[in-house]
Amino acid sequence: MSNPSNECVDASPFGDVVYTYTRAQALADGVLVDAGALAQEAGFVLPVALTAAAWDDCVAWTEHSSRKQIHQDESGRLWDVLFMAAHAIRTQAGAGASQRFWLHRVPRNGRSLQATPVQLKLVIGPGDDGEPVVTILLPQED
Repeated sequence: MSNPSNECVDASPFGDVVYTYTRAQALADGVLVDAGALAQEAGFVLPVALTAAAWDDCVAWTEHSSRKQIHQDESGRLWDVLFMAAHAIRTQAGAGASQRFWLHRVPRNGRSLQATPVQLKLVIGPGDDGEPVVTILLPQED
């Protein structure tokens, strides 16, 4: 279609953006938790973050939790999440930008001593500047 008036035609058909919430803001606010260097050790070449809910369910562990339940630490629990996520990527090649995987973890509930399975979702999507990033979340989260 021609533009005889030479006006700018790159405006969105939906209008101006009212508000954006960046990944950097989500990390700063604690909505996302950066997996840090441990993600690279697990084989990731992209930045990895977990939602606060996934972190709370599968990674978070305190000394109090260890005294009441069974001794564990957050770095070990994070390693388990990252290892299983990386394994899912390797074994489900071609599955697309979103994959589900299973993890056995001791629930942090003050009484459990045995690991139980939980399903997580891994999404590869665009970061703040369009670069690929990985987010690990609970299946019901978007």
